[in-house]
Amino acid sequence: MKKITVAKGDGIGPEIMDATLKIILAAGAQIEVEEIMVGEQIYLSGNTSGIAKESWESIRNNKVFLKAPITTPQGGGYKSLNVTTRKMLGLYANVRPCTSLHPFVKTKHPDLDLVIIRENEEDLYAGIEHQQTDEVVQCLKLISRPGCEKIIRYAFEYAKSYGRKKVTCFSKDNIMKQTDGLFHSVFDEIGEQYPDIEKEHWIVDIGAAKMADTPEVFDVIVTLNLYGDVLSDVAAQIAGSVGLAGSANIGEECAMFEAIHGSAPRRAGQNMANPSGLLQGAILMLNHIGQADVAERVHNAWLKTLEDGVHTYDIYKEGVSTEKVGTSEFADAVIARLGQEPTILKPIKYSLKQPLVLPKYQRKAAAKKVLNGVDMFVHWPGTDADELGEKMKELATTNLSLNMISNRGIKVWPQGFKETFCTDHWRCRFLTKGEAEPSKEEILQLLNLALQNQLDVIKTENLYLFDGKAAYSLGQGQ
Repeated sequence: MKKITVAKGDGIGPEIMDATLKIILAAGAQIEVEEIMVGEQIYLSGNTSGIAKESWESIRNNKVFLKAPITTPQGGGYKSLNVTTRKMLGLYANVRPCTSLHPFVKTKHPDLDLVIIRENEEDLYAGIEHQQTDEVVQCLKLISRPGCEKIIRYAFEYAKSYGRKKVTCFSKDNIMKQTDGLFHSVFDEIGEQYPDIEKEHWIVDIGAAKMADTPEVFDVIVTLNLYGDVLSDVAAQIAGSVGLAGSANIGEECAMFEAIHGSAPRRAGQNMANPSGLLQGAILMLNHIGQADVAERVHNAWLKTLEDGVHTYDIYKEGVSTEKVGTSEFADAVIARLGQEPTILKPIKYSLKQPLVLPKYQRKAAAKKVLNGVDMFVHWPGTDADELGEKMKELATTNLSLNMISNRGIKVWPQGFKETFCTDHWRCRFLTKGEAEPSKEEILQLLNLALQNQLDVIKTENLYLFDGKAAYSLGQGQ
């Protein structure tokens, strides 16, 4: 018997959670439910995180969290509970299977059967943002080697355990050569350890176009947080409906399972909502806790129900569906088919008896790190890059001289184009003049000189060589 934490959520959440629990318990799930309250009521009580301390303790003790959708109140100050939970509990892998249910659920892609494995903790979702000038705000994209290694290894281990044949990496490393470049290079490194699995890489824009057009050529896709968020919703929708997809969030100690859709408050309390998305999340949970036989019974009964045309309003279609049912009636229909398998749709066979256990991340030996310069970001209201260049050249120190000025990443000095539009946010790059490594004291000297010359430095970024290789990007146009 496995004790799990359950939150019924907001909107349609309580209805679909009741239906989901009813189905999996009828199928023989060996679980004990400990219910907690999260979401809108907690937010409105003054807790901006949406979850109380004792609820955290329940999740951390039980290690498994089945969560219905919640409502985050509109307005500032309320943080996404999903993002908070993923980060606080180290749920680094988001797993979203997407499969066509043709011809019973309408889709243009009858052969779609793929899994998107999305990095879940970092990237732009670190949420580190600042307004730096009157005209420019920034969001920091943070990509770490541990983050890359963990999610990519998980993708290959998932493919190996579930009999998948190919893993595809999506990134944008033709533009973001440091961040996405790291993700791609780690994919290549780890991929070499799985010779029996086919490997490929796509630039995310053309890869997304290919997935939307010909999804059957993909098997397992592993990608960064933002891309994975967008792609997984696209994949679920082209499979038939976002409302049918479930999601697993896996960490080294804890795991959270959910539907990928929202709380749909307009449909709350009407016995209309389709519980399939949350049920798919529960099936992923059953596999995770080693109850694959129960997961298989539930999944096949669900497929048989859809195949028999017993549909909720959202997928009901004249000529295909045979009966329109509500939330609770749909649950009863699935329960009535436990032990049955579909005859047109492909039956599900699960063989995984234990959760995937990955080796702990091993930190690599530190590279030789040498200071090579500094980027000074300046709030300057002028528009003439040459004028700013003359001002910044005067700040040069013994070992540091002005190398470049860029605006929104585009080189505007030296030899910039008058056609380039500039904002009030300027990156002024100072690099070492020769072989000598500049000192950090010289960077402080630069800042003092800028202050004396009434230049508003809003940020600095030290520039390094790692093992002799420049660990920073060039300006566009350099």
